[in-house]
Amino acid sequence: MTLPESSLPATDLGGYLHRAERVLAAALPPADTDPARLHEAMRYACRGGKRLRALLTYCAGAVLGVDLNKLDAPACALELIHAYSLVHDDLPAMDDDDLRRGQPTTHVAYDEATAILVGDALQTLAFRVLAEPQTHTSPAAQLQMLRLLADAAGSLGMVGGQAVDIESEHLKIPLARLESLHARKTGALIRCGLELAAAAGEADAEQTRALSEFGRLLGLAYQIQDDVLDESSSTAVLGKTQGKDRAQEKSTYPALLGFDAAKALASETFARARGALDGFGARAAPLLALAATIEQRDH
Repeated sequence: MTLPESSLPATDLGGYLHRAERVLAAALPPADTDPARLHEAMRYACRGGKRLRALLTYCAGAVLGVDLNKLDAPACALELIHAYSLVHDDLPAMDDDDLRRGQPTTHVAYDEATAILVGDALQTLAFRVLAEPQTHTSPAAQLQMLRLLADAAGSLGMVGGQAVDIESEHLKIPLARLESLHARKTGALIRCGLELAAAAGEADAEQTRALSEFGRLLGLAYQIQDDVLDESSSTAVLGKTQGKDRAQEKSTYPALLGFDAAKALASETFARARGALDGFGARAAPLLALAATIEQRDH
């Protein structure tokens, strides 16, 4: 599933996005593979999206000077895990949403049972992709990447954050608890994108710590911004149901801090994330460009 180019201009976000789409399409089984309905639904669930986690992996790799062929598998695996999480997050037993990425959610477009199986299949495919020998990394680095992805996706990471989110519905939780929740539910996979690139490039401890801290702060800023957009944007722009968190009486940053204070906190946290990259100097340009794009988003 690797592609022939081994490098792109460091800040070519469009090039990285195009590569991520191609790698993901190559990893998914063809839609007509038996069982065809399942494989068609898997491709449907992966359609669209910002590919933020893959872009973080490619951009962090560019900062470290890592060959793109070493980044394809981790970038793809992250997107598969993210897609699975959205399919399950939208299920009636979870957030019960009808719209995702501007199209009917997978359980609406197909059915609930198929959506559950799609999530299961995407999750297992992620580890299959990352375990392929063509990852072009050392066995030790590959094993480290598998551990990183498992930790970020599991009960101590994304799934654990989702569990706390469900438990916290109709409750006003403290700000520290809200930050901890989102550090797992949203932030874990974002941080993982940076750490996977560091593992693929066999970065030193100082570089890895800096990238991980950037990922932690970027994930927090992203979630605060998401809460703000849920209050201020529209369903048409967001591509998902606007105001859903308020309707489900979830604790959000605007709910706890007020809209203006939450918006200011997002800007402050983006600035702190950029500061975590100071040690890289000019080499940080790819990640700084991506962070600027994220901060300016409207959905």
